[in-house]
Amino acid sequence: MINGIKPLDRSLRWGMVGGGGTSQIGYIHRSAALRDNTFTLLAGAFDIDAERGRTFGASLGVAGDRCYPDYQTLFQQEAERVDGIEAVSIATPNNTHFAICKAALEAGLHVVCEKPLCFTTAEAKELAALSEAKSKIIGVTYGYSGHQLIQQARSMIAEGLLGEIRIVNMSFSHGFHNEAVELANPSTRWRVDPKFVGPSYVLGDLATHPLFLAETMLPELKIKRLMCSRQSFVKTRAPLEDNAFVLMEYDNGAVGSLWCSAVNCGSMHGQKIRVIGSKASLEWWDEQPNQLRYEVQGEPVQILERGMGYLAPRALEEDRIGGGHPEGLFEAWSNLYRRFAVAMDASDRGDKALLENFWYPDVHAGVTGVQWVERCVESADAGATWVDFE
Repeated sequence: MINGIKPLDRSLRWGMVGGGGTSQIGYIHRSAALRDNTFTLLAGAFDIDAERGRTFGASLGVAGDRCYPDYQTLFQQEAERVDGIEAVSIATPNNTHFAICKAALEAGLHVVCEKPLCFTTAEAKELAALSEAKSKIIGVTYGYSGHQLIQQARSMIAEGLLGEIRIVNMSFSHGFHNEAVELANPSTRWRVDPKFVGPSYVLGDLATHPLFLAETMLPELKIKRLMCSRQSFVKTRAPLEDNAFVLMEYDNGAVGSLWCSAVNCGSMHGQKIRVIGSKASLEWWDEQPNQLRYEVQGEPVQILERGMGYLAPRALEEDRIGGGHPEGLFEAWSNLYRRFAVAMDASDRGDKALLENFWYPDVHAGVTGVQWVERCVESADAGATWVDFE
């Protein structure tokens, strides 16, 4: 259990690009990074408006001379300081991720990046290669994977409790954009603009979350090919989709399906993953993240609760309070940031043994997400045809 003891003997000097006062996601980055004293926020380029960014940074307690007008100045001037930042989080619109991430790595910084890393597989692989060359990690904020019961599912599947994996059913389908809400909401508007988000909306924004949950639970399972159909029910969003269906075939003969939608009226979130084997099934729902359903054919359903002693050790080590008390997304993100810090420190120390067996949403997870969206768009635009994943 996490009890406030720092996992490292230091706090990493940390900065942010984006995540300013109008950001939807900036606060959870800061809350997660600062919770376990693994990072100290020292600098940032918080807003595209330099003055607004300086004012916001000052309100966070960041020194005025370390609130920069843009990321280029941030990286350049921090590199000249003996106490300059060691890591940076990127919480900006999607179209900027590649350039900022590349510049950060070239400046010798570790990176935590919002997904997607970029728009093309070629760009994602370039970032992966640069990360390796610079011995700097890239962490990707697939925040839901920080919930402990995802690791419980991973452990149970690895033990063979489900038998041969046959079906993986995934969804992330909310209803909050069933109308053109972006017309009155600037923070939503850029998410449906191809200039900012690239070739997809819900496939990249929503679907890659349960896709990574499946990757975490089933690390040995690889996608062979997929087929995608996508729709723009709010017509002003075309060519970007607000609803999509994806079918997948895996290398072991299993099949998968994923429904992502922003127009599922009445649904709060609708993110679920169900893994079905020859012996039993597991199901997790992010609106009830402290429970995992375990269903053995012919037996009563078992509800496994977070924080209980019958769980696997890996599912218990990141609890922050005992079972029965609910933990949520802020705790899940904190777990990821704690892991990002440990990975960054191990990389700086050259501890390859730790990194080989240390799980976190890394650059390769980011590459897979970009490639998956690229293949889905390719399939949908070709009339929902099957396409090879590799």
